[in-house]
Formats: sequence, C-alpha cells, structure tokens
Amino acid sequence: MKIKIINPNTTETMTKNIELAGQKFARSDSEVYAVSPSMGPESIESFYDDYLCIPGVLEEVIKGDKEEDVDAFVIACFGDPGLWAAREVTSKPVVGIAEAAIATAKLLSPNFSIVTPLHRSRKITEEVLHMHGAERFCRSIRTTDLTVLDFDKDLKKGLDVLALTSKAAVEQDRAECILLGCAGFVTFVEQLQMDLGVPVLDGVSPAVKLAEALVDMGCKTSKSLTYSFPEKKSIKGFSQILQP
Repeated sequence: MKIKIINPNTTETMTKNIELAGQKFARSDSEVYAVSPSMGPESIESFYDDYLCIPGVLEEVIKGDKEEDVDAFVIACFGDPGLWAAREVTSKPVVGIAEAAIATAKLLSPNFSIVTPLHRSRKITEEVLHMHGAERFCRSIRTTDLTVLDFDKDLKKGLDVLALTSKAAVEQDRAECILLGCAGFVTFVEQLQMDLGVPVLDGVSPAVKLAEALVDMGCKTSKSLTYSFPEKKSIKGFSQILQP
C-alpha cells in the first residue's frame, strides 16, 4: 500500500525526519513517503500559519488521490490543519497526527500531557483537544520558549528543553503519557521515553499504523453527508487542482 504523509510546513529537513519516523514502524510492503506543499509557512505556530497552510495540504491530498495512486494520507502537524476538509476531497482514509496520538494514548494510559513549542500555541492545542473530544483526558499542556525552527536547528538544546518540560508534566501534573505536540519532535521520542519512564508519542508513527489498518480493513471515508465531495462552484484565485 502507499501512504502519503503531508508535512503542512515547507521546511524540508523536518519533512525528511517525519518521513523517516513514518517509515520506522511501517510494514515492509508499505510505501511511506513525506512531502511538503509548494506553498505555505516554514513552520506552523499560530492560527495564521495554520490557515495559510491548508490550501497546500489540500493540493497534496488531491494530487495523491488523482495522480499518485495513494491509499491513505497522514497530515503531520499537531494542529491537524485541514483534516476535515481533506476528508471531503478524497474517499481514502485521512489521519491527523494529533488524532492518532490521542487515540493511541487512551489505549496506553488513563491520561496524558501535551508538550508543545511556544506559549502562544496553547490555545491551538486546546482547540485540537476540543476537536477530538479529549479535554478530560489531558492533565496539562506544557509549552516552551523555543520556536519550531529552534528545535530543528539545535537538536541538543531542543532535547534538553523537551526533557525538562516533559519531566515537569510527569512529576508535577501526574501525566502518565506524554504527547509531543509538534511533528518536528519525532527525533526526540526514543530518548525521552527512556528518560521519563512513561509512553512518549509523536503522532506520526501511530498515524501511519492507523492508516495501514484502515486500508487493510477496506475502510473508506463516509461520503453520505458531512464529508461528501465539495459542491461544484467557481473558486477564484486558487490553482486549478483545487477547483471542485
């Protein structure tokens, strides 16, 4: 099967790390690859970034559906940007990494905390929890002073900051599982899990495994009402591929 991971930002080093994380636990007969859109912000840390990246995400979903024979899609940003819209433009399964991380955490632990970059990202993370009906399972949202690009540029500093922040969530908030609230954190999972002694989930690997399971079961996105294909209409100012 073919699984396309879409990193909604345009930072190629992050996309490569996401691809490696997606491939790590995938089946040997699964083709897993990651792409960045041709347009959009280099990182996603605000509602502004979140909304700007969605047209590029939808382009990659439509392209994968019509031109690349993709069986399932993963949206690799913890805000799950464009997730519901992506389900409208394809009948193939579309999995968001926050959605996958939350679902997996609930199988492993009675609660979790989320560690995410930047204090301003807290509200976005709260909205994601609400979107997936998971508020009551979340012990805390812990944030840092580093941007997404700071973590990408200095891995050692990033790991140290994440370790301290995650440790506080475990010891002070009594979190029994840690969700890493950024797809760019995939490189830190193994070390953090060894240091913390609780499950640590990045979202990318669980999303790929869920996508594989949905394809294996022959599942398709429901087109009966909410996720039906968009109505035919003229849309000005966007690329041809986004025209319904």
